[in-house]
Amino acid sequence: MTERKRQRYSLVQWTSLVLSLCLLASTTARAARPPKGQAPVKYIFYPPPPEKPRLQFLVSFSEERDLGQRMSKLSVFVTGAKPASKPILKPYGVVLTGNSIFVCDTTARALDILNLTNKTMRIFAPSGMGKMGSPISLAIDAEGTRYVADTLRNQVLIYGSDDTYRGSIGAADSLRPTGVALTGDRVYVADVKGHCIRVYGKVDHQLLFTIPRNPDAQEDKEPGKLYIPANLALDQRGQVYVSDTATCRIKVYDSEGKHLRTFGTQGDMPGQFARPKGMAVDREGRIFVVDAATEVCQIFDESGKLLLFFGEPEGSAAPLNLPAGVTVDYEHVAFFQKYAAPDFVLEELVIITNQLGVKKISVYGLGHRK
Repeated sequence: MTERKRQRYSLVQWTSLVLSLCLLASTTARAARPPKGQAPVKYIFYPPPPEKPRLQFLVSFSEERDLGQRMSKLSVFVTGAKPASKPILKPYGVVLTGNSIFVCDTTARALDILNLTNKTMRIFAPSGMGKMGSPISLAIDAEGTRYVADTLRNQVLIYGSDDTYRGSIGAADSLRPTGVALTGDRVYVADVKGHCIRVYGKVDHQLLFTIPRNPDAQEDKEPGKLYIPANLALDQRGQVYVSDTATCRIKVYDSEGKHLRTFGTQGDMPGQFARPKGMAVDREGRIFVVDAATEVCQIFDESGKLLLFFGEPEGSAAPLNLPAGVTVDYEHVAFFQKYAAPDFVLEELVIITNQLGVKKISVYGLGHRK
């Protein structure tokens, strides 16, 4: 990290204190009481003391052995199973479902699937009609069907839970998808080429409408105009959140495409964006946005008020290094509780992908002290 960047982060932290934000992000380590004779275990919390901790870094994954699988030579001989030979290369989109973390690996042109139960990782790289070009984002429905936005094939590719190729959305080269999200009967696709969000029927894959309705309108006539819609997310009410990297803003629409509000400005101070990318919205309406330029993740409330930001430089125990994708999860909290401090109860998981460095998948937990 450059000296200029260190100074900038110091300024950000000082500004946050002056503004009396209800939550503040920073690096901190807390030593738990270890068993006699063992070294202390250090936990990284946000914000630092004396504030109440609300978020803890838990663990990172980059390859199969990081899952904790230790295969003996005998088990390899008997079962024929071998650890995945390749690590995660350049991840972007991420989803945690069915005890597995699905990661879009743009360099490997595949999905990396990390099974938390079996502690194994496999690389899903289909051939033929379903071959991936550059998978960047994905969404998975309740049946396990995978929708993968591919920026090289310029389509959304569809695969069944059994790995079979089911078809695609969008004629070749008619769009350039960078994000995808699902509701019960719709597929929302961020299209950089068309400067809009395209909404398709989930069953027939037919285009229903675009967000905004007129992508070519002037901004003074269409306040919800999009320029470079990098990623999108949906909340519990079906509202659509879009990160527009060209304007460094987050734009919010209702389920039918009506513009509701915009928040954020360009900059590297708290609440601002330099290169917003992946987004997620949790059950409480909190909005998570990763920024690839400032290398932080910021958390906002529904109105766009900053609650917390966090991120560590490369070389730390919990780095964010060119972060790209983010997802939140409630269903697998029990699995990750073992990584939390003894007196910290997890309520929700936050999973972020890093495109650079040795730690590709970073897992954090929102929670509270007992």
